[in-house]
This record gives sequence, C-alpha cells and structure tokens, in this order.
Amino acid sequence: MHEIAQELNLQIQSGNPHVYELLSELGKELYFPKGILTQSAEAKQKAYRHNATIGIATEEGKSLYLPVIQDTLSFYQPEDLYTYAPPAGKAELRKIWREKMLVENPSLQGKSMSQPIVTNALTHGLSIVADMFVETGDPLILPDKLWGNYHLIFGVRRGAKVQTYPFFDAEGGFNLEGMRESLLAQKKHGKVILLLNFPNNPTGYTPSEAEAEGIVRVIKEVAEAGINVAVVTDDAYFGLFYEDSIQESLFGRLADIHPRVLAIKVDGATKEDYVWGFRIGFITYASDDPGVLSALENKTQGIIRGAISNVTHPSQTFVLHALKSPDFKSQKAQKYEILKRRANKVKAILNSGKYDGAWEYYPFNSGYFMCIKLKRVKAEPLRLHLLEQYGVGVISLGERDVRIAFSCVEEEDLAELFDLIYEGVKDLT
Repeated sequence: MHEIAQELNLQIQSGNPHVYELLSELGKELYFPKGILTQSAEAKQKAYRHNATIGIATEEGKSLYLPVIQDTLSFYQPEDLYTYAPPAGKAELRKIWREKMLVENPSLQGKSMSQPIVTNALTHGLSIVADMFVETGDPLILPDKLWGNYHLIFGVRRGAKVQTYPFFDAEGGFNLEGMRESLLAQKKHGKVILLLNFPNNPTGYTPSEAEAEGIVRVIKEVAEAGINVAVVTDDAYFGLFYEDSIQESLFGRLADIHPRVLAIKVDGATKEDYVWGFRIGFITYASDDPGVLSALENKTQGIIRGAISNVTHPSQTFVLHALKSPDFKSQKAQKYEILKRRANKVKAILNSGKYDGAWEYYPFNSGYFMCIKLKRVKAEPLRLHLLEQYGVGVISLGERDVRIAFSCVEEEDLAELFDLIYEGVKDLT
C-alpha cells in the first residue's frame, strides 16, 4: 500500500474508526498522488519565466485553440474552456455550490462537511461511493421502486448484495418499518450502505416531515445497534418539491447523528438546473472530524485522477456562470412552475376517476416522474403496443408498473397522453 494511502487511513482511523471500517479495500488503497498535477500547480505559482510542466499547448501566453471552436464560445475566455480543470473541480464552482447547499438546506447550518467535489454528473458520483465503500457481499439497501442503474453501479461493478424493501406502506406513505427491518437484518455483517433517493425516481415521491424524522430516527437506531452505515442521499431532482413534503435534502439531518453513520450527498446541476448534457455533479461528505473530511477528499480526488483525470472544464465554466448570474434564481423559478403545473395537471387528470378500472397511481409530489400500477394488463406488452399503435413512449418497470415522465410532455398534451394509454389498455383487454 502506498505510504500516502497509509497516512490517510491512519488519519481516518484517528478521527473516526467507524468510517475506516466502512471503506472498501479499494477505498483503503486510494490516495491522490503528488505527481504531475501537484508539480504543475507549484509551477503555476512560481515558474514566472517558463512553465513546461503540463500537457497542454499555449500560444502567446494563452491556451492554443482553433478559431472554428472558439467562435461559437466567444463569450468565454480561452483559459476557462481549454485548460484542464483541477481533479476536484474549479475552486470557485465548489465554493458557490457549497454556499447554495447551505442556503437551500437549513438543517446543514452549523454542520461540518467537506467542500463539494465535482463529478462527471451523479452516476459518476455514485460510482465513486461504490468504489470507495462497497466490498463484494456488502449489503446495499434500496426500496423496490428504484433507478435501475443502481444495480450496475453497485451490484455488477462492485458486487454489492442488493436488498430491497417495499417503497410504500399499506397507507401509501414511505415504508419506514420496511427500511428499518432491512437495515437491522444486517447486524451480523456489521456494515450497510443505505441509498435514499428523494424525489424518487421512478415514483416522484418525497417523504413528509414526519416520515423524514422517522428515517433519521431509524438510521440512528441502526447505528446504536452497532452497525456502520454509509447513507447516500441521491439528490438528483433536488428542489422540485411541489406539495407537502420536506423541502430539503436529508443529508443535513444525517450529518452528525452518530459516529457510525457517514452521510454522503450526491447531487448536481444535471437535473435540477436542466443541463443534462453538461454532466456536472458533486459529492460531499459530512463528519465532525476535519481529518476524516480531508482524507476522504484526498481519496476521492485520487479515484477521479485514476479514472477520468478531471471533469470537463467548459461545462464547469457554464454552470459557474449561471450560478453567478443575477437572473439565475428567477429563471429557475419559472421552469419550476412549469413542472409543478404539469404535476398538478397529471394529478387532476388521474383523480377524475376516468381510468380507475385500468390502473391506480402511486403517490407523487415532486420530481420528473410518476408511476401507475396496471390492473388488467402487463406493463411491457402495453409499452410495446403504445409505441407501435399510438406512437407513445413510456417506461415499463417490473410486471405491472409504468413510469411516465410528465417533465417532457407539454401541459396541454397530458390529457391526450393518458387517454392514449387508456386506449392501449382497452385494446389489450
């Protein structure tokens, strides 16, 4: 094991041995090397005559570029586009994203957390969590209404033992007892990774205040039972809360509840700021020990350096420019209202009773999606029939569930969409 990795591990063990126990073998091996990037950073500060350290090309003291590319990006300086971004991301972007998190998540006030590290969107952030904390056979606890890519990220890539519990209880709320039982069942293993995704993909559900308090209470109970918990909040659709639910991430409430709990926030501009193709996400750790935070940041930079080197610089520049704009909040509020109106329209359409014989819908109050549970036909045959006969695309999930992304259907077209789905159900029955 490299000496830097050994030093980081000792740093974590000294600050919180339970966090060290959560690390995978790969996580223990990780470190950020003092190599070319470190030497280049030193040269950038001190090499006032000639800086011949980094693998880019320059011309007249600036990044060399092709005019055919720069002409379409003339608003930005070449140095904010063409040079390599630091492995942890642009420092100003990280700072502003942290400030944004503190404003939007009141429960984070006074909590100790790392500076957000820039990732190649949320999938990359989740894969970092998997690499750093999942060993083959480690249990990953998820609800049965989940984003399918979790299986690839944690199960196929890292060998996690994916275990699910029913998302909703008999009353149609978040199944707190199901989550509790799944977590406490891991007592013998002594370690568990819990993934919380709110607003949820695919259901579009976010817990109520009482449910959120219950989630925090259960996780603390599990920790007090002697189980180390890495709890990951996948906040891809953060901020898109339309009804009576919590209005912030659970990350802040989980940040300091118990030494055995490591809270990890994975979020980003991708969904919440409508820049899907930019691929800009963040990963943030919470710990009351500065040494633990420093070591986890270092290891995270190491895995970024060893996998993708750094996240694309232009996208970071574009997002940073948006976040600094005085028009950012008002423009974002306008787009939020569009999605909220669509969600409310969907609920009004479904509450009409017109389709009650064909399906029921799962509770939803946030995000991009909602799901229906079919009563008379199966999901995959219906999906194919809708495509072939009506030119309608939906996602089939399991035997009876269908996910509908109202986020990408105009409000005035939603009634027709559900009418066509209903026609498809009647065709098949």
